[in-house]
Amino acid sequence: MIAVGMPHALMKRASLECIGLNLKVEEGMRQRSAGSVMVVDDDPLTLESISLLLCSNGFEVSAHTDALHALTRFREAPTDVVLTDISMPVTNGFRFMEQIRNFDTETPVIFISGNAELDVALSAIRLKVFEFIVKPVSEWGLVDAVERGIRSKRAAQTDNRRRNDLERIVTQSIEELAEALRNQMHVSREIIERLTMAAVLRDEDAGKHIRRIGLFAGELAGSLGMAADFNENIACASAMHDIGKIGIPDTILFKKGSLTSEEFEIIKMHTVIGGNILREASHPLMEMAASIAMTHHERWDGSGYPNSLKGIDIPLEGRIVMLADQYDALRSQRVYKPALDHEVVCRIILHGDAQTRPEHFDPEIIRAFRSTAGRLAEIYEANHDDDFQDDAGEFKNLKQFYA
Repeated sequence: MIAVGMPHALMKRASLECIGLNLKVEEGMRQRSAGSVMVVDDDPLTLESISLLLCSNGFEVSAHTDALHALTRFREAPTDVVLTDISMPVTNGFRFMEQIRNFDTETPVIFISGNAELDVALSAIRLKVFEFIVKPVSEWGLVDAVERGIRSKRAAQTDNRRRNDLERIVTQSIEELAEALRNQMHVSREIIERLTMAAVLRDEDAGKHIRRIGLFAGELAGSLGMAADFNENIACASAMHDIGKIGIPDTILFKKGSLTSEEFEIIKMHTVIGGNILREASHPLMEMAASIAMTHHERWDGSGYPNSLKGIDIPLEGRIVMLADQYDALRSQRVYKPALDHEVVCRIILHGDAQTRPEHFDPEIIRAFRSTAGRLAEIYEANHDDDFQDDAGEFKNLKQFYA
C-alpha cells in the first residue's frame, strides 16, 4: 500500500494536503481525468493510505472515519465515486450504501473488505455494488476501479441530460399542440405528424414504423365497419403510440442483445410515460392518442401491460393498434431477430407460436385481419424502405447534436 516504505515526513506533508480537504493533485504529479472520491473507513491508517494513493493519482479525496458523517457530507456535496469499508461500527458498508440509494441511484459504490467470504460477496452483489475489492489493495486495481466508476457515472449523467433535453423538446411540442387544439375545431394532421418526429431524434427507423402503424390501423378499423372519422383519427393518433419511449434510457432502448427482467420492466414503462404525456387533452384526437399510448400492449386475455386489462375493458383503438404493432414487429428486423415474411407472420398471429397467441387479440379484430391481410402486406412492402427519410431530414442536425 502507498504508506508502506514512505518517509514519515513526506507522508505527513501529503496527509495535510489530501485527507478530508478535497484538494487537487500537486503540480508535477501525474495527471488523470478529473474525478472526486469519497473514502470511508473506520481505520485511520487504512483511510490515510488509500486517500494518499488516490490523491497521488490525481483524484480529489474526501476522507471519513464515520459513515453517518460521510452520508451527511455526501448529501451536501456528492462525489463521483464512493469507496467504503464494509465492517464498520454503528453503520456498516451495506447499510451506508442502502442509505445512499435512498436518494442517489447513479453514484457507483465500491466495497473494500478483508472478508472475502461468499455470503459477504453475495450480499454485495444483491445491493448491485459497482466493485468488490479484497484487501490488501493493489494500487493498479484500486485506481482502475475508481476510474471505471467515474466513467460509469458520467455516462449515466450524459444519458440523463440527453433524455431530459428530448423530454423538454417533446413537452414543448405537446404544449404548443395542445394550445392549437384549444383554439381550433379541426386539428392539422401535419402538426400531429411533426410531433411524432420527436421519435426520429433517437431512431430514424421509428419514422417508417410509425407510418406503417397508422396505415395498418386505418385498414383494420375500416374492415371493422367503423365510421370514417374514427378511421381517420386512429390512422393519425396511432402515430404517437410509442411517444413514451423518449423516457427510456438509450442504453436499454438500443441494447444489442437480450434484456434483463429489470430492463424489460423499464421498457414497459413507455406505455405509462406516453399516456401521461398525452392525457388530459381536450381534443378527441389527442384523447385517442393518449388511450393508444397507454393500452397498445394490453392483451385480450389479460396477459398484457401496464394494467393487465382484459376483453372489452381495453379501448377499441388500443386493441386495433396492438395487432397492427404486433404485425409490424414480426415483419421487421430487430437486433435480436430477423424479419419474417408475410405468410409466416399471418400463421403466427392466427395460430400462435412460443411468444404470440391468438388469445392475445380481440376475435373481431382477428377476423378483420384475415380480410385485410393482403392489403397489410402491400402497405408493408410500399413503406419499409427509406420513404420516411426526407420527412426526418430537418431533424438530423439536432440528432447529431445529441449524439
